Amino acid sequence: MNAYPLQDQLQRPIHDLRISVTDRCNFRCTYCMPKEVFGDDYAFLPASELLTFEEILRLTKLFISLGVSKIRLTGGEPLMRRNLPELVAGIGATQGVEDMGLTTNGVLLGHQAVPLYAAGLRRLNVSLDALEPELFGRMNGRGYNPGTILRHIDHAVEAGFEVKVNMVVQRGVNESEIVPMAAYFKDKKITLRFIEFMDAGNDNGWSYEKVVTKKEILQRLQPTFELEALEHSYFGEVAQRYRYKGSQAQIGFITSVSESFCSSCTRARLSSDGKLYTCLFASNGFDLRPMLRSGADDTSLLAAIKNVWEQRRDRYSDERTEQTRTSRAKIGMSYIGG
Repeated sequence: MNAYPLQDQLQRPIHDLRISVTDRCNFRCTYCMPKEVFGDDYAFLPASELLTFEEILRLTKLFISLGVSKIRLTGGEPLMRRNLPELVAGIGATQGVEDMGLTTNGVLLGHQAVPLYAAGLRRLNVSLDALEPELFGRMNGRGYNPGTILRHIDHAVEAGFEVKVNMVVQRGVNESEIVPMAAYFKDKKITLRFIEFMDAGNDNGWSYEKVVTKKEILQRLQPTFELEALEHSYFGEVAQRYRYKGSQAQIGFITSVSESFCSSCTRARLSSDGKLYTCLFASNGFDLRPMLRSGADDTSLLAAIKNVWEQRRDRYSDERTEQTRTSRAKIGMSYIGG
């Protein structure tokens, strides 16, 4: 467990805002949308309950006034939200936004990369958990071929995007893909980030036995690659970065299970229907949508946001035990985003 003064946590400003623009996804993957729960008849949020682009932009400006400079658009699958380039353009034109990215599974990226780039988006995180077609098809629950995602990644790079690839590693599922994934993206000079399997939500069957830690992943990589550790590039950076020796290509590790980073977290999360969460593993959020739609002024909204942030006590990854998986309800990953 990481020990740190709670007061230090409370004094940290919000730096990074994750905005979920939809709860829908075209995958039914083991990690966040298991097909046993999210079948084809699953009732997703009706459009009337989603924040409008105007509401998202209004809240974005308020968060920026509180210190946010980095915006990440997530889902569900954000590319399923209609007219997304309009939102991207609006956020990009907002004074104070220094960095904007989007996380996607890449299925719809082929025909959306160019419009999104034209709207001002420059960074993409693409989720891809395997290169072996049969395995990848089972993992995404739809039979999608990784070749499609890889072509769309190449297309996005050609369009000008900086692309990172996120791989969630699960024991007994895809740890055999660690070295092939590293080799493929090293050759492409695309950063690959290994993510420890987390108990986000309550439906992905998580247990410690399924976690492949950073230490284990490194042990698999080191016989093949020479790696050198890099310093964090900013306070609150989640990924632990390594460079392939003699190359500018990098890999990263997101170690929420084995090496938590609660004590340096500066992220807030806004769900697609307007709830503010201060942790990926939160049980409850503060609903901003009723205030938005009942005519609350900016002063009132700012006061509510500041109060939620200053009262946070989140340190779930520090406190995680095998029992918390079932004893504590957590918001689903598809709803809150990564």
